[in-house]
Amino acid sequence: MGINAGTLETEGTKIEVRKIEARTLREVTVKIRLKRIDMQKGITMEALLDSGATGLVMSSEFARKQRFKLKKLERPMHVRNIDGSLNKEDPIEHMVEVNIYYQGHRKRMEIDIIGEQK
Repeated sequence: MGINAGTLETEGTKIEVRKIEARTLREVTVKIRLKRIDMQKGITMEALLDSGATGLVMSSEFARKQRFKLKKLERPMHVRNIDGSLNKEDPIEHMVEVNIYYQGHRKRMEIDIIGEQK
């Protein structure tokens, strides 16, 4: 989608239009560092920023591969889709605690684990 170059004339005023390209931004990622709370081991990774989710989530597969220590939630959380319908995936039953590092800042966060939990 874009506007082509040309000259527009309206009510005696000439407007020169240069070509403008507009692209839909599909996703924004940032490079962050995650450190497990139980040890100093950390990983640098790309994280999706502002996906529209109301919380932080991590796939169970990623958590397992990185050997994050899962904490069981007191009560399972059922997830709803953007249209309000109940998500077909199992409820969220676990989370991990991590330190997130970004541009010199550190924040301790709880991240919900989504997907099949083995």
